Amino acid sequence: MLLTGGLKSLLPHVLRRIIRCNRLSISNTSGMAEGYKQANIVILHKSLADDFEKFCHANDGPLPLLYRSQPGDWKCPSLRSDSDIRTDCLQYRKYEHGACTGSLKSLKEYSEQLKDMVTFYLGCSFSLEKAIQKAGIPIRNVEQKCNASMYKTSVPCNSISMFHCNLVVTMRPIPESKLGAAVLATSGLKEAHGAPIHIGDPGLLGIQDLSKPDYGDPVHLHPGDIPVFWASAVTGVEAIINSRAPLAFTNSPDCTFITDLERGTVRSSGGAPQVHCISRDPLHFSIVSAEAAQKINTLETLIGIDPGERGIGHLQRQGELLRACLALSQAGSVLVTTGFPTHYGHQPPEENDGPPGALAIAAMLQALEKQVAIVTDHRAMELNKKIIEEAVQLGILKKPIPLLSYQRESANSALTFLCENGNPRRPRFDHLIAIERAGMAADGNYYNARKVNIKHLVDPIDELFLAAQTIPGITTTGVGDGGNELGMGKVKDAVKKHIKNGDVIACDVEADFTVVAGVSNWGGYAIACALHVLRCCDTHGRYLRRALGCLRAPSQRPWLPALPSVPKEEKLLKTLVQLGVRSGKTASLEMEVDGLPFYSTHSLMIEKLL
Repeated sequence: MLLTGGLKSLLPHVLRRIIRCNRLSISNTSGMAEGYKQANIVILHKSLADDFEKFCHANDGPLPLLYRSQPGDWKCPSLRSDSDIRTDCLQYRKYEHGACTGSLKSLKEYSEQLKDMVTFYLGCSFSLEKAIQKAGIPIRNVEQKCNASMYKTSVPCNSISMFHCNLVVTMRPIPESKLGAAVLATSGLKEAHGAPIHIGDPGLLGIQDLSKPDYGDPVHLHPGDIPVFWASAVTGVEAIINSRAPLAFTNSPDCTFITDLERGTVRSSGGAPQVHCISRDPLHFSIVSAEAAQKINTLETLIGIDPGERGIGHLQRQGELLRACLALSQAGSVLVTTGFPTHYGHQPPEENDGPPGALAIAAMLQALEKQVAIVTDHRAMELNKKIIEEAVQLGILKKPIPLLSYQRESANSALTFLCENGNPRRPRFDHLIAIERAGMAADGNYYNARKVNIKHLVDPIDELFLAAQTIPGITTTGVGDGGNELGMGKVKDAVKKHIKNGDVIACDVEADFTVVAGVSNWGGYAIACALHVLRCCDTHGRYLRRALGCLRAPSQRPWLPALPSVPKEEKLLKTLVQLGVRSGKTASLEMEVDGLPFYSTHSLMIEKLL
């Protein structure tokens, strides 16, 4: 028997000859024939072949199709010069009516049946491992001399006819400092599953215990390692099992077919991908292209001008808009709050900075098919109901948004509001956004910019943001322009130092992400635009859909009309004026926000963002 030493440097045709003669003392082909692609195989009756090919194309992340044979063709000329699929894998598995009925060293005894069967050659992740190693990143399963860990997930693949299953993934522990390098090294390897489909907590994929893989061996994480998951061709095995095909064959996991094709890379569109942490509990990272990230950072710079010369430049933290929108993009259900009753001597006391930005965010979230609701002060429910109705009439919203109020009735009120039956393991919302919402100061009061206490007009919605800090799976964003808004607690030290009256008015309640803008509405417009940028980003879109299905064509992007526009925002501001909602700085009922004219300031900002 041949040992593993030297197998890395052998040419594919030599290795195939050795495997064919059953002269290897190893259990997998990882690391063999360095520089050459390996393939997983699925062999099915010809009557099922067309549907299985469609299934592969519909789920090309886990099932990148390299070649489909003709019925009874045991050779694969496009992948290797000499081949016999009956003998050229280390080990095979036989499936009958969905059950694995044996492991085989050769399929020659089934030569008669194979005459009516088609072989599918699918990309293999072993190419990924070499690319990761070349990037200077350790491969823990290689270090631990075991097979990679593979897990069934709760993520459904796209079904085609009788072929249906959940996605199977391979997990590789990667040091957190090397995550970006690992994504960059693998994103161009489209025929070897490409970039990861998830980085972080395995529970978000429905994987309960990393020590109990469904295929392969347990791989132990070192301190500082993050579990990183790639789509796996073992997904095809699950599809075969669920199809209950009368007879099928696959290679055994990690016993793949060695081809003559040299490994190559395809550069990712949009530039080098970036990795950003969007949650620490549960641990969750997201991926975005450099091009999309740069566009969003440009949006952040645009809204960061300080027309009121209040010193907000000292509050800004670069990259907060990007991280907030990456978290929002991953969310399924979002709660938005707004409302700053600065004009306590008028009725209504609300200012007109906040509602337009909140509706711009809500409109984009609706268009992206996310659940969205608004929570506001009980005394302002009727006003906000009218604003939402008008927004639907104006075409800003596709349909009315649920309008909620929150009151503190007990110590558990916030938990009960945010979670089903008050169970922190079942949150109703994934993300909370406050935009130009009065925020609680350190003394428990709420102040406008002139240090006037308006607590009597404000419901304690801050408690929802405080409770969210204790509930795994809920992230939060605060949008503000002066430091006294809900969520600005993250920059309260800068507010106290640089903003007029900051030592009194600074909001004490933090959000995970703090978006600072010259006018808060601009922050809302920027969030809507950034969500559009992310949804159009191939790199991020693939990560969102777990490499299943296809990115929508530009003509199939129904969220485009949801972007803010000058005509829509002009009509909405006129509606607010008619409802008596005043400019924040001047209290005037004119076409202005925060004392700045709509036509020469706000309209220009909208055009710049677009």
